[in-house]
Amino acid sequence: MNKRILGLALPNIITNITVPLLGMVDLAIVGHLSAAHLGAIAIGTQIFNLIYWNFGFLRMGTSGFTAQAYGSNDMNEAVRIFVRAIAIALAVALLLLLLQWPISRLSMLIFQVKDGPDVIRLALTYFFVRIWAAPATLGLYAVKGWFIGMQNAKLPMWIAIFLNTVNIVCSLLFVLVLKWDIRGVALGTVIAQYSGLAVGLFFMMKKYGWVFSRYPHYHSQQYTTRAKISLIISDSLHWPALRRFFKVNGDIFLRTVCLATVFTFVTAASGHISKEILAIDALLMQFFTLFSYIMDGFAYAGESLVGRYIGARDSRSLHLSVQLLLLWGLALTVLFTVLYAIGGDWFLRIFSNDPSLIDGAHTYLFWTLIIPVCGFTAFLFDGIFVGATASRAMRNCMFVATLAFFAVYFLGTRLILGNAIVTPQVQIQWNHILWTAFVTYLALRGILQALCLKKSVFNLIDNK
Repeated sequence: MNKRILGLALPNIITNITVPLLGMVDLAIVGHLSAAHLGAIAIGTQIFNLIYWNFGFLRMGTSGFTAQAYGSNDMNEAVRIFVRAIAIALAVALLLLLLQWPISRLSMLIFQVKDGPDVIRLALTYFFVRIWAAPATLGLYAVKGWFIGMQNAKLPMWIAIFLNTVNIVCSLLFVLVLKWDIRGVALGTVIAQYSGLAVGLFFMMKKYGWVFSRYPHYHSQQYTTRAKISLIISDSLHWPALRRFFKVNGDIFLRTVCLATVFTFVTAASGHISKEILAIDALLMQFFTLFSYIMDGFAYAGESLVGRYIGARDSRSLHLSVQLLLLWGLALTVLFTVLYAIGGDWFLRIFSNDPSLIDGAHTYLFWTLIIPVCGFTAFLFDGIFVGATASRAMRNCMFVATLAFFAVYFLGTRLILGNAIVTPQVQIQWNHILWTAFVTYLALRGILQALCLKKSVFNLIDNK
């Protein structure tokens, strides 16, 4: 079982690690331009996190449903799941493109930076270029989720390596050589996303063309190619199947809205404190991002294996896979806590050479040691619950954790700060309250899902 877990987790880790590495490269490029550029990238990235995280169900729901179809050896259903996901992805992308102006206005209301009109201007420039990657980005969610559900973590890895290599090369070329400033970073992302989608679809047909070719009526002489495609689409978008797809993914959507709300609020609250705190917290969040994407590698393995064993009705393997996933998560938590304790200052200097920002970040560096301990179970249980399509329990746990986040933040600021004049010392206390709320939110997610594990996951097989 460990071999299966690592066979899925390691390629997923490599896939996921390219995402924060890409963000780190973008941050490093603009971070050496000015603090305003650093803050603008933080805001611009958070805007797209807010947008795309809300549609993360296109990946998570697809992987959970596909893994269960794989476990029950129903390849026709696997085809329908993919068509269903890609159709919804393209519809959502079109809507985002049509609504880009109101989205940008709303984003600027949320991310108000004190004494930072230059930050807002740069963030808008970034937004209006990168938004055109929406069809490719959401399409890749469906492709990646389908591959994970089919127990194949290597193809998403190669797609991600290719995509992020293109992105890094384009960003360096556009910013450092062509001097296109923050617009060049955004354009590099657009080009890379479409390149990645093209490669993903190519690999899908090369590796899994046989799955699609075995679909009923595919080889029938009485149907034209267009008619065959129409039949597959019609079967995939059949209302009873869509209803279950939307029910599960509706829960995932609401869960992800909470996730995006918390992360958006963290960035917005940092900006309300000061633009210096915004830049500092953007640096500190890189510690969380790196850890989360590596942990998500094991979470994705959980999606694949839990869905597979539930589809195959294999209770013993289901229990064993969950136990081993949690042990791997604990080992990684110890490793990252030690690495951050030893190399925290070096890690900061990768992203900025501004002495004031680095000195300011040292005040909050201990939070980076707490995050892995409080957060590792939240990531792993997300993968386990997605594989089981236990979306309702996952949604409810997220609701409670999100309410706790805001309760800690607003009660903390009211009781500790009150109506105090905003001095540098008050700003420090204010930011500590923000980080306290964040780690509380992470810890509660894991604790609550652990309490729901037996009823929402194991009982799907154990009671039948």
